[in-house]
Amino acid sequence: MTGVHIIALASALVTLSIIIELSRRRHLSEKYAVTWLAVAVAIAVFAVFPGLFNSIAHHVGVKSPPDLLAVIAVLFLLTVCVRLSWEIGRLEDHTRILAEEVAILRKDLDDRTLERT
Repeated sequence: MTGVHIIALASALVTLSIIIELSRRRHLSEKYAVTWLAVAVAIAVFAVFPGLFNSIAHHVGVKSPPDLLAVIAVLFLLTVCVRLSWEIGRLEDHTRILAEEVAILRKDLDDRTLERT
C-alpha cells in the first residue's frame, strides 16, 4: 500500500466518522448521510484494493485510471448540485405558500379584532 492509498484510507475513515457524528447529532439528514457514507466506503474500498479501480478503468476502456476518477467525481458533484438545486426550489415554493397562509391568517385575526372593538 503506497502513501496515496494510506492517505485515501485515512481520509475515508475520517469522513466516515464525521458523517456518523453529524448524523448522530441530527446536524445532517439521513438522506444526505447515506450518500456521503457510500462515498466514504467506496473510497475506503478502493484505497484498500487499489487494483480494483484500475481494473474497472481498464474494463471501461479508460487508459488512465485517474481520468476515470476525475470524470466520476465531476459527475457526482454535478448530481449533488442538481439535487440540492431541486431541494432549494421545492423549499422556496413551500416557504412562499407558508408565508401566504400566515398573511391570510394574520388578516383574518386583524379583521376579527376590529369587529370586536
